[in-house]
Amino acid sequence: MNEGECQVVICRCEEVTEEEIREAIRKGARTFSEIKKITRAGMGICQGKSCQRLVNRILAEMTGRSVEQLGFDTPRPPLRPIKLAVFKGTD
Repeated sequence: MNEGECQVVICRCEEVTEEEIREAIRKGARTFSEIKKITRAGMGICQGKSCQRLVNRILAEMTGRSVEQLGFDTPRPPLRPIKLAVFKGTD
């Protein structure tokens, strides 16, 4: 992609572009989980609720599989550090 060209952002939480998704697939990623590990797409605050369908469409297009064959990843709540004082009730 040339400098100044617009890049389509697929995962807004982690700012992962369509080109990054496609590159991960070209390098061998074949599931949403594999793409997630390579690019961090789906690891943001929404846990893939916004981007997983888009990632799966790209994956289906590039691998010749259907979106239904790909299935969906299980979302996990994001982890955030919590001060120990919160558990003591002093904060």
